[in-house]
Amino acid sequence: MQNVVLPEGRLSRGLLAAFWICSAVHLALVVAAWSPLDSVTKALLMPLLAAWAAARRGPRPLVAALLLSWLGDVALEIDGLFLAGMVAFAAAHVCYVTYFVRTGALGVLRRRPAVPLAYAAVWAVLLVLLWPGLGELRVPVACYSLLLTATAVTAAGHGLRTAIGGALFLFSDTLIALDLAGGPDFPLRAFLVMATYLAAQYLLASGVLARR
Repeated sequence: MQNVVLPEGRLSRGLLAAFWICSAVHLALVVAAWSPLDSVTKALLMPLLAAWAAARRGPRPLVAALLLSWLGDVALEIDGLFLAGMVAFAAAHVCYVTYFVRTGALGVLRRRPAVPLAYAAVWAVLLVLLWPGLGELRVPVACYSLLLTATAVTAAGHGLRTAIGGALFLFSDTLIALDLAGGPDFPLRAFLVMATYLAAQYLLASGVLARR
């Protein structure tokens, strides 16, 4: 699918500004632990980024990935819907991987085999370390983390900006997995999870849009 990027107009600039303002407000609410206001702002983030991508004539897989991420964000805020949120994010990663593969990421990665090998090693090590504490979530987390790692790998074959975005996405979700596995908590963990997640999604989206 051809990605046609038009010059940013007033609408797209406004949507991007709204995304960053909402991101700043949300992160401040996370630090202050103001619930449920932080859940409200969280539900606005990905729709704003998806609207910006759509206004820039972004490819459908990108817009779909962002909207599926929004479904995941909302589901994770509702008790009992954790697995549903994981499924939504898994579908988002399928969209990312599909797009990056279609636009030639595998050809680049064949010339840089160290990238997939390094990510494969990271995935294996993390899974071994987290496995004992995951309980009934072992299989879902293993499958989801494989898709997440695939996004990071294929994003690295698309460009530098998407490569950083994919790495940050992996880092953000690793922090969540550590919490699920009963790992040690630390100050500002929730802030770091969301800050790296928002940066990751923006870098992935803007990296895709920057390719002409």
